[in-house]
Amino acid sequence: MTIRTKPPNLLDNPPVPVQVKLAAAWTSFMFLYIYVDYFHLYKPGTVGNILAGVVFEFDISPTLLTMMLASVSIPALMVMLSMTLPARVNRAANLVAASLYIPYSVVNAAGESWDWAPFYGLSIGIEVLLLAFILRSAWTWPRTPAVPAGPATTDLRQ
Repeated sequence: MTIRTKPPNLLDNPPVPVQVKLAAAWTSFMFLYIYVDYFHLYKPGTVGNILAGVVFEFDISPTLLTMMLASVSIPALMVMLSMTLPARVNRAANLVAASLYIPYSVVNAAGESWDWAPFYGLSIGIEVLLLAFILRSAWTWPRTPAVPAGPATTDLRQ
């Protein structure tokens, strides 16, 4: 009988920096955000309303399109900002942006019929889960211990 003495090979799982997790979550959020809007075009009557100059209950105007562009630009910018901002500002920006987008995502289902509840429930549910992951990751951002003032820094102050 042969006894195995060599441990099995385990996959290496190096730690992922918080910035990378945040950028990945915002990227996933953006894909979902865009695809939900795209799939919404398949809803009967949507394209006809757009051709008639109406989106939801709003007339299509430069102001409306600017507001829509702004609403999609913030998560798109958060992908880049999550990788480039300094930690303290990065953490705050992610906490604020994700906190604002949770109610914004939920309001997207306002006025919809119950027939569309599975579509909106799934899309909003996943969006909120991604935003909750962003909030948790930013909130629990690892801290580095403060370096106590030693003789080298004390001498400089004198």
